[in-house]
Amino acid sequence: MTASVLLAGCDTDQVSLATNAKANQPVPPKLLAAMVEKDMDLQSPILVRLFKQEAELEVWKQARNGQFALLKTYPICRWSGDLGPKVREGDRQAPEGFYSINPSQMNPQSAYYLSFNTGYPNAFDKALGRTGSQLMVHGDCSSRGCYAMTDEQIAEIYSLGRESFFGGQKAFQLQAYPFKMTPVNMAKHRNNPNMPFWKMIKEGYDHFEVTRQEPKVDFCEKKYVFDAAKPADAKRDPVFDASAKCPAYVIPEDVVAAVRGKQAKDEAEYARLVAKGTPVARMNTGIDGGMNKIFAAKIPEGSTGLSEGAEGTTLQMLAMAKAPGTIPGHVNPPKPNLDSVASAPAPQEEPVVAVSAPATSARVATAAPAEKSGGFFSNLGRKMGMGSSDTTATTPPPQATASVAPATTTTTPPTAASRLKAAVTRFVPGHDKSKDAAKDAPKPAATVAAKPAEPAKQPDTRLAATRPALKPSVADGTSEATQIMGAAPVISSNSFDSRFGAMK
Repeated sequence: MTASVLLAGCDTDQVSLATNAKANQPVPPKLLAAMVEKDMDLQSPILVRLFKQEAELEVWKQARNGQFALLKTYPICRWSGDLGPKVREGDRQAPEGFYSINPSQMNPQSAYYLSFNTGYPNAFDKALGRTGSQLMVHGDCSSRGCYAMTDEQIAEIYSLGRESFFGGQKAFQLQAYPFKMTPVNMAKHRNNPNMPFWKMIKEGYDHFEVTRQEPKVDFCEKKYVFDAAKPADAKRDPVFDASAKCPAYVIPEDVVAAVRGKQAKDEAEYARLVAKGTPVARMNTGIDGGMNKIFAAKIPEGSTGLSEGAEGTTLQMLAMAKAPGTIPGHVNPPKPNLDSVASAPAPQEEPVVAVSAPATSARVATAAPAEKSGGFFSNLGRKMGMGSSDTTATTPPPQATASVAPATTTTTPPTAASRLKAAVTRFVPGHDKSKDAAKDAPKPAATVAAKPAEPAKQPDTRLAATRPALKPSVADGTSEATQIMGAAPVISSNSFDSRFGAMK
């Protein structure tokens, strides 16, 4: 039943855009004011860009001069998988590439508040035999191959898409990238096996950067082609097939010149960064996706995962900032993919050795259970320093005392828990191993014995308790909760159903 509900949340092909009050929420006043300031019409075309590493979604809107300008940047609450394109069904990868979103892909009945289908796989993906379905941008901050926002965020994004359709835009373009395609990011990831694909989609990124126009996207010979036009002597437009040979086409000279100029600067900066020795980003971390720093700061033990926080800004510094939407109590921060960790070879564990002054020999921390040692006088003698100087500090259960063991100890085989701990220590970026060593370092026997047992900590339920009973609405002063039970939502005469009926 759960699986059917989840699929229903992603099934967008057989629903109308106008039967749900959530889908007809007005564009917020702040966004309307921003449009006026940037000389944009409410119903002008939009374009969306997504960046995994930065965990950001950008909404661009066409101004009255015909060029697109950035309207608003939304932090992404959660995305799953790794940097790189989606390849097969079930790989948890959020897609990368260029996709087209038409009205039939908008889902007002989503189980994740509101959503729209990315359109994966496109013709390029299919030509390579890539599989997958129901890859969405939706609310609820929960992802299994999707880009998840908060409910308030997706309501705004959805309203902007809806209004662009009202204005006559037949489909808006979605550009999904692993990161912003800057020279520094390309240098950091220069050894990544996905680099040939990333260089190919960077071509489209560059076209948009220099023209501020939506690039025309075609496919042939299993590759992307941007802004192709028919040759001057051709009688008809070229016909493209993702799996077939490319037809004769040209790219406008002004676009070619601008793109080449940008790429020359990028390549020179890239070469400088590589020569400088820019560190290569870690690959195959096993971490499942990422989360924007503003959301990670609000979650107990939150982590940005494969996303990056702003330089000089810690999660503690962001903890007091206001989150852009309601974070549900069930949200999970990025963690190592347990399936990936389980399949990886177990790391060789070494005992943690800490030197304790003034003793000259090492004390080896171990989790082995304490063995029974002599009687009362023997224990007293050891505590007074009359025993052996080589002491094995144990981790006793509550009310247990430290025992003395010979200096020569045997190493027990690593357990599943210790392997997972070692994998997390190895995989999580920025993990400070020195803290683990300090935490595991032995304490003097007298201190361990004298310390009273601490009561077990109760789980923190404050986040779950603060989750509202009803999902919030973007509209100020109105929500579905204000309707009388059993009443249907009132749709204005100029609703999407009446205004868009001709395009169903």
